[in-house]
Amino acid sequence: MAKPSAELSGKIVRSSGNVFTDLGFADAGERQTKVRLAIAINDVLQRRGLSQGKAAELLNINQPKVSALSKYRLEGFSVERLMRFLTSLNQDVEIIIRNRPRTRRPGRVFVTAA
Repeated sequence: MAKPSAELSGKIVRSSGNVFTDLGFADAGERQTKVRLAIAINDVLQRRGLSQGKAAELLNINQPKVSALSKYRLEGFSVERLMRFLTSLNQDVEIIIRNRPRTRRPGRVFVTAA
């Protein structure tokens, strides 16, 4: 699963830009997308000063799920569900599809908060 750490091998390894890829996760792209969506959700909740109970009401989930989301325990959340949470918080989620550059092999999903 994970590659030997740079500390153990004595080498410095440049990051791929995705920590989950660097750690050897097969679903690295999805994990990174979920984290970026969760960061955006948690940012909105924090800016609004919402309690976990109030956030649970707005997102139509129970408080323990809000707690998991705030701690980035995202195993029980799909990308689609996280996007739905953002729209429930009156945020727009924009998906742009474009050709990948020839210099990069696989296509990727990229999430950025404006």
